[in-house]
Amino acid sequence: MNTLSKALFLAGGLAFTGSLFAADVYVAPRNEWGQPDLQGVWNFSSNVPFQRPEQFGEREFMTDDEIAAMRARLAAADAASDQAVASSDPNSPGGYNDFWVESAGITDRIRTSHVVYPPNGRLPGRVEGAVVQFGGLGPDVPGQRPVRYTVGGIAKDGPEDRGLSERCIVGFNDGPPFMPSLYNNNVQIFQNRDHAVILTEMIHNARIVPLDDRPPLPEEIGQWTGDGRGYWDGDTLVVVTKNFNGLAQSFSAFGTSAEKVLTERFTRVDEVTVDYEWTIEDPATFIDSFTAIVPMTKVAGQLYEYACHEGNYGMVNILRGQRMEELRASEDAN
Repeated sequence: MNTLSKALFLAGGLAFTGSLFAADVYVAPRNEWGQPDLQGVWNFSSNVPFQRPEQFGEREFMTDDEIAAMRARLAAADAASDQAVASSDPNSPGGYNDFWVESAGITDRIRTSHVVYPPNGRLPGRVEGAVVQFGGLGPDVPGQRPVRYTVGGIAKDGPEDRGLSERCIVGFNDGPPFMPSLYNNNVQIFQNRDHAVILTEMIHNARIVPLDDRPPLPEEIGQWTGDGRGYWDGDTLVVVTKNFNGLAQSFSAFGTSAEKVLTERFTRVDEVTVDYEWTIEDPATFIDSFTAIVPMTKVAGQLYEYACHEGNYGMVNILRGQRMEELRASEDAN
């Protein structure tokens, strides 16, 4: 695990005021070009569910009692995870327990879900006939190329049968839009006069976003992470991304991204917090758009390279292992 994932936050315990209370009075610092300064490393960890549990209805925030109950429940789960590892086979190194999981944002203002539109906090319905592909860490699942999900695969005949993160193309949590996952939920933002760079830790993907008036790419040129163009809306950096290549899912297990339009909004709401809000519009996959908000907290540390491509031993060994299984099966048959 990258050591940055455990770095101390600059926020410490001072971020508890919540960005909503500061948003109407806070003035973001300016960089040398007079832009709101979003530069630095930000962490977007969260244990808030993406979709809202039905018991909350259209309520966006948890009460103090609900927050306390959630934290007690998570603490009990942590203890149970540690105990399960401690009582397992003493000759086994064990797997990850909750010690390694980085999933809590630093705030006492906790949402009931990341989705804020539709008002019920749930994904909209899907268009009839939209592609659905589920992957996972378990056995391979039936399917055909192209494999559009990030984890897992459909076979081991070649790298094209594996998920996009195993191939070091896109994923795990980098999207876009980027989403909280188990760990390494870090992004670094760079700015100059006419560009912004959004660098996610996994899989070390840098999106270079022009902020000038240059035209977008022709529609026929598709890219894995699309073609983004940015502009300033007051103190908010807005990035609109089109031209996804259709070879990744639109969102979650659904769609092909070919018609997806992603609008991201980065707003610095206090010294240690940026509200990251994004909207997906994809009429080929979903019957309505949907919007989510993920708060990001300033990190006291650097972002180190997540060098997925550099000697991708996992992919080599997956395919090598399958060839050995086939060889042994052939020898047994003879």
